[in-house]
Amino acid sequence: MSNNVNIDVEYLTRVEGHGNIKVNATNGKIEQCEWQVIETPRFFESMVVDHSYKELQHITSRICGICSIGHTLASLRATEDALDVDISRQDELLRKLILHAENMQSHVLHVGYLALPDLMGTGSVLPLASSHPEELKTVIRLHRLSNEMSELIGGRTTHPQRLIPGGFSKIPTEEELIDLRERLKNSTNDLTACADVLEATADGFPDFERETEFISLTSDEDYAFYDGIIASTDTGTYPVEDYLDVTNEFVVEQSTAKFARNNRASYMVGALARLNNNYDQLAPMAKGVAERFGLKPVNHNPFMNNVAQLVEVVHNVRDSIKIINTLLDEGLEAQDDYYEPEIEVKPGRGIGAVEVPRGILFHDYTYDENGICTAANCVIPTNQNHANIQKDMEKMVPNAINTKPEDEIKLDLEMLVRAYDPCISCSAHHLDVEFVDD
Repeated sequence: MSNNVNIDVEYLTRVEGHGNIKVNATNGKIEQCEWQVIETPRFFESMVVDHSYKELQHITSRICGICSIGHTLASLRATEDALDVDISRQDELLRKLILHAENMQSHVLHVGYLALPDLMGTGSVLPLASSHPEELKTVIRLHRLSNEMSELIGGRTTHPQRLIPGGFSKIPTEEELIDLRERLKNSTNDLTACADVLEATADGFPDFERETEFISLTSDEDYAFYDGIIASTDTGTYPVEDYLDVTNEFVVEQSTAKFARNNRASYMVGALARLNNNYDQLAPMAKGVAERFGLKPVNHNPFMNNVAQLVEVVHNVRDSIKIINTLLDEGLEAQDDYYEPEIEVKPGRGIGAVEVPRGILFHDYTYDENGICTAANCVIPTNQNHANIQKDMEKMVPNAINTKPEDEIKLDLEMLVRAYDPCISCSAHHLDVEFVDD
């Protein structure tokens, strides 16, 4: 029991970017309980203004080195929406395939390298190289497979080059897709091994729940990553064009990143939100993994986001095999390397939404008659999760200070933030400027 608590985590480890956890309590009275984002703001919305529609996906992919493919696709979808550009079924399938690759890449990295050490009682993944070498090699193989899949379709592992307005500048060959399909099929044992490890250590997840709202894309066609409409477990569905009415970003004093809310004071996006909204669309093998952990909708334990990430990796693999089979059955339509589709430039506004590893991502562009961007807005998944992290902390701490010692409370709070797999740098958009007259 810790009636007096002073937790000061500066620069939380094993997350992307910089965030602090501050909790103070005296005689059981909580004086401070804050999730603080202290990153320097980044201004990509301003960077793309005055640039051509041909350049925006390359610029905005640099928002994130982990979700660069997702930012590229959200950017392309916004541009194509603004310019009334349609892509072929083949290009859509290839885009879905590379989005699976990125989701696998990020989830394997997070579960295997960043979350698993907490469950195994180590401060980092490095000790696992000695204590659990085979398990770590399994994670590395899956991570390598997803990296090489991203490179095959996008031209390189991060910041893809081949995704362009209207399609692809270069596509993989049938032989390359056949080879990738076999490697995906051969990953089944590694996926099962990862599920075994996570199940064996799952008792390490804190027992915690807080009812909240979950928001993601949803679709009748598939488990929505690339296409769909906005879905909320509280309020139903919305067209993507209404994203501002759903996200409702706002500013808080302790954060350089905006927070968001919809029906409640906060909502959650990411793997758990997608699973809660789209469970029936999961591949059978992925459902089987979810059942091993008793994970079914609607689950309100944020720590189960890590389990949902593993479930999604299994789905990504199985659905990727299905997509490749479709591409091969229908026959790849050949195109020249360095292909550039013909696009008729016109003024317009377009909105693109895709699911990236950390949740639903929105890009919103306005173009003039020359195809030059005049305004832009991006709403980042971690932005949308910050308020939910804060509200989780506010529920967790009062119970914990009466039942747990300070070091356990500190670890639980660190694990809570890591469970969201935040990409903190990408989310920092707000800058409070005070002009002072001389």
